[in-house]
Amino acid sequence: MDGRSVNILFEKKINPADITISPRPAWKCRTCPNYGKTPSCPPHAPSWQEARQWIGHFKSAIFIKFDIEVGDYREEKRKVLRHLLEKEREYFRNGSLYASALFPGECNICDECAFAAGGACVFPEMVRPSVDALGIEVTGLAEIDFNESVLYGLVLID
Repeated sequence: MDGRSVNILFEKKINPADITISPRPAWKCRTCPNYGKTPSCPPHAPSWQEARQWIGHFKSAIFIKFDIEVGDYREEKRKVLRHLLEKEREYFRNGSLYASALFPGECNICDECAFAAGGACVFPEMVRPSVDALGIEVTGLAEIDFNESVLYGLVLID
C-alpha cells in the first residue's frame, strides 16, 4: 500500500436491523490492555444498550473489510481510521447529516495519545466509538478467518 491508500477487500451496504448488538463484545473489551485508555473504548464509549437504540435510527450502513500489513499495524490502522472518517464526511456532504463512522478497535490517530497519558484528547472531533465497544458482533456480518490480517469498520447512514 502506498502512503495514503487502503486495501479494501469488500464494502457492502447493510441494513442496520441486521446488526447484532449484545454485551459480549463490550465485555470482551475489558480484557484489552487498552481498556479505559482511549476515548473510543469503554468505559468512555456509549454502552451497548445505548448503541442498540442509536443504531436503530439509521436507515442503512456500509460495512467495510480492510486488508492490512501487520508489519506496520499502527500506520495501516491509522489509514483505515482516516478512510472511515472520509467516508463519513462524504456521506455528510451528500446529505446524510448524521452519518457516523465506527472504528475497528481503539483510536490510534495520534502517535502518542494525550488521553492515554491522562490528558485531554488532541483531536476529539475525529474520535469515533469502536465497533466492539458498542457491542456490535462482527461475526454476524462477516465470516471471520483468523489467518487473515484484516480490520472491519462501519459507517452508519441516515
